[in-house]
Amino acid sequence: MLRLGAKKLAGLAGAAAGPAGGTGPARVVPPLRLYHERVVDHYNNPRNVGSFDKNDPAVGTGLVGAPACGDVMKLQIKVDEETGKIVDARFKTFGCGSAIASSSVATEWVKGKQMEEVLSIKNTEIAKHLSLPPVKLHCSMLAEDAIKAAVKDYEVKRAKLDGSSDSAKDAPLEKAADA
Repeated sequence: MLRLGAKKLAGLAGAAAGPAGGTGPARVVPPLRLYHERVVDHYNNPRNVGSFDKNDPAVGTGLVGAPACGDVMKLQIKVDEETGKIVDARFKTFGCGSAIASSSVATEWVKGKQMEEVLSIKNTEIAKHLSLPPVKLHCSMLAEDAIKAAVKDYEVKRAKLDGSSDSAKDAPLEKAADA
């Protein structure tokens, strides 16, 4: 019984035997794909799920999506206006386990950093940390894009509050963040 369970996990069950262990054509069992343990951990225990009030001037909201797979990611940062440091982050993601894990990791990595620092977080770093396969790299790209969009949204809000005139060109981005 234990061997059968191990063979099922390895994707080998039924490869040598026919239906119900009898004779006949062998069943083809596709190999089982497993997520890396960090992806499973962040999927089962996501960090920083939730949202802030998007109208709060200390909050930047990034809303990004991947039309090819249907993943949608909202990442929000809360910035200490005195220091410019990100004091908290939240996310809501509709997507696969890799997208949720990428969002969760991104919120952990941005907390406590200056806004300039978080702009240097690259999708390749997130993908490497989570050991994402090439077919799931778009998930880490969404996380990087969401970080950049949240920072941009925060900067647009600050410019409006400061009365800067060049914030008008950024209005479409703000509309996307308000969604």
